[in-house]
Amino acid sequence: MIKIYNRKTKTYEEEQVAGLNYLKWCYESPIGKSITELFIKRKLFSKVYGYYCDSPLSKGKVNEFIEEFNIDTNLSIKKQAEFTSFNDFFYRKLTDEARPIDMDKNALVSPGDGRLSVFENIDLNNIVQVKGLTYSLKELISDDKVANEYEGGTCILLRLCPTDYHRFHFIDYGTCSETKKIDGKYYSVNPIALEKVPKLFCQNKREWSLFKSENFGDILHIEVGATCVGTIIQSYTPNKKVEKGAEKGYFKFGGSTTILFLKKGVAKVHQDIVHQTSLGYETKITMGETIGVKL
Repeated sequence: MIKIYNRKTKTYEEEQVAGLNYLKWCYESPIGKSITELFIKRKLFSKVYGYYCDSPLSKGKVNEFIEEFNIDTNLSIKKQAEFTSFNDFFYRKLTDEARPIDMDKNALVSPGDGRLSVFENIDLNNIVQVKGLTYSLKELISDDKVANEYEGGTCILLRLCPTDYHRFHFIDYGTCSETKKIDGKYYSVNPIALEKVPKLFCQNKREWSLFKSENFGDILHIEVGATCVGTIIQSYTPNKKVEKGAEKGYFKFGGSTTILFLKKGVAKVHQDIVHQTSLGYETKITMGETIGVKL
């Protein structure tokens, strides 16, 4: 059972996990772990399943998924009957009213929907993955010079599960560099997997870029793929100025992760989120929601 913190109700909720039994089998049973290592973590598995989710054959899954996980399709620009495949539904665009963005220049906002963990005053070589497991930023992006700029800074980790809105956005005005891509595996990013696979983020496929923001300095954006996420789409134009809240990209089917690194002394994340992270709980967040302030 995965519990997440709802900051609006100030209560803990049990997360609805898509494919829970499958995840437990893959990462907790001896046979499942062997098959995950031999096949499921590899690109071919996610690529084949990605082709299926892009095809009209997968359209039948849409209504079933919406009903099982109580997805509010009234927030989507497309109507339920208009989706042409499961991925067409999965990375659906929402109406502007669905995700209001705090446009105050001093407001630090979430880049997307998901479950948020925040780590302050980070040690570059020991960034927390889950309790007892850490990873290195230098290893994550394979660039020591860039990584060194974030010593003592803030790590904002947003985990998207399959039921979430799967587009991610810029949190400020500014310009973003071209994306650097690093090949890797396709482990799940669900906590069940994070607790079993050391340095999971450093093993999975990932992409990173530097966003020169107007109010929060140089922000390191990292997108991490996962099982069945055969594609990370970067929809922004490199080195072209964007507005706060503009779309950066989106994930195709699967749970995924967006990680932001801010330099030391740039911003302060709200204490309720930091406190819940220290207790081992992720906080439920929506895109554009205020999560902190500029210092």
